[in-house]
Amino acid sequence: MSNPSSAHQDRTAVPDPQPSNESSESFGDILSQYEESHSHRAEEGGKGLKGTVIAVTGESVFLDIGFKTEGIIPLAEFQSAGETVKAGDKIPVSIKGRDPEGYYELSRMKVERPRDWSALEKAFAAKTPIAGVITAVVKGGVSVDVGVRAFMPASRSGAKDAAEMEKLIGQEIRCHIIKLDVADEDVVVDRRAVLEEEERGIKERRYAEVKEGETVQATVRSLTDYGAFVDIGGVDALLHVADISWGRVNKPADVLAVGQQIEAKVLKVDAAKRRISVGMKQLQPHPWDLASEKYKAGERVTGTVTRVAEFGAFVELEKGIEGLIHLSEMSWSKKARKPSDVVKPGEKVEVVILGVNQADRRISLGLKQALGDPWVDAAQKFSVGAVVTGAVTSMQKFGAFVQLAEGVEGMIHVGDISAEKRINHPQDVLKSGQMVQAQVLELDVEKRRLRLGMKQLVPTGLDEYIAEHKEGDLVTGRMTDVASGRARVELGEGIQGTCRLAAEGPEPQEKASERPADLSSLSSMLQSKWKGGQAGSVPRREAARAGQIRSFRIVKLDAAVKRIDLELA
Repeated sequence: MSNPSSAHQDRTAVPDPQPSNESSESFGDILSQYEESHSHRAEEGGKGLKGTVIAVTGESVFLDIGFKTEGIIPLAEFQSAGETVKAGDKIPVSIKGRDPEGYYELSRMKVERPRDWSALEKAFAAKTPIAGVITAVVKGGVSVDVGVRAFMPASRSGAKDAAEMEKLIGQEIRCHIIKLDVADEDVVVDRRAVLEEEERGIKERRYAEVKEGETVQATVRSLTDYGAFVDIGGVDALLHVADISWGRVNKPADVLAVGQQIEAKVLKVDAAKRRISVGMKQLQPHPWDLASEKYKAGERVTGTVTRVAEFGAFVELEKGIEGLIHLSEMSWSKKARKPSDVVKPGEKVEVVILGVNQADRRISLGLKQALGDPWVDAAQKFSVGAVVTGAVTSMQKFGAFVQLAEGVEGMIHVGDISAEKRINHPQDVLKSGQMVQAQVLELDVEKRRLRLGMKQLVPTGLDEYIAEHKEGDLVTGRMTDVASGRARVELGEGIQGTCRLAAEGPEPQEKASERPADLSSLSSMLQSKWKGGQAGSVPRREAARAGQIRSFRIVKLDAAVKRIDLELA
């Protein structure tokens, strides 16, 4: 046995002639006998021939077939069948011819070429495959030597076109006899059926060989909207669009091309249904593994809006990581009724991370937080007593809402709209979009509430009274309510003040409760003493009680809140 590297020298080598007394045989005779014996063996197609693998290179498999020169088979034949081959393996072969280097070209045919009509009849009856050699392209197909001349239609050749049929000339093939007429010597064969059987066999072996979790080399065969079909060595597998990348892929054609070589992981094998699914992204680290370290609550990040739902919008921060902006976190204003009012798919947005839940792979985002909270400086802009202007945004039975700034609304209660008449519903005097002027009555920044009033801007008798008096003035009024050390004092029609009462001793002669108030003289006394500051008819030591007319000193006047604080004079 010789090595492949020395096959060329071995091919031309011959046994050295041995010295003999009978020298009638010349060197040429011996060489002729050697070549003739080997020629006959080659012509027999290597009947029952088995080769032993002696070397495997990157392109070829070399076999010892018992001849002076080795045989050779392309390695691709084993690879396409999903088979491995190594030195020492024994393989049934037949001889097709010799290559330019002198090696025997071998075929892995497991059948022989029929030698007579009886062999053809036997193969036809048993529907067993036979071997043959394609000799020429003829009208409608090719001519095949199967011991006799046979015809193979182009549609049954397995070739895609005329050019591919031309390449079949000289090749040894396996085929089935589909028509046999001995009398007319008419034989028709079919190679395509054998190829399909071989393909099914390869697939069956491949389905059994492929294991879930292993990494395979694949070739993209076709693309669809939902994924790609890839060849993983004789069988097709589905690469779903969701398994191409951790990032969002709209369609496979955006990242893959037919014929592209890829590496994928086998995700599932269903041999019964002949289905295999693979994934590319599973060979890459999952982006969420480091999400909690990379994204912290309170940080500002930029992302792309990928899709908008009724409850919010999803934003891709990086491939494989999306966060959700809930509708409530999109705008400080109540104008945003749905997410599409604020953002659109494909739009770049700056957001603030509100929370990260790595276990559930969720990130909460806020868009309005990135814009700044308008209530931060509300206390300075909308202090109590300030006059503000805004547009009516909505109305309820209890009041109207007015937008003072983006994200800041105030509410005018229905009772604070008009001082002249009773209003049942704000829409009786207001309409949406109307610009109104109001006064800030209350402000609660923590609860984000502003109470406004419109009627407070209309001058009243109280406003005029406060404008006409100053702190320290002596005035006369009637106490209308006395309780808990305080008294409410009527200073005029619709004008009320509050007086803090000091403890007073009892009257020396009779109890104040026993002396009825002289209500008949109230009007005349108020008219005569309104601005005089004297109330001589009322003893100073008399205990404070409802109905008394007393003198008071103005302690404080507050026009903003329309308040008058008094003390007994």
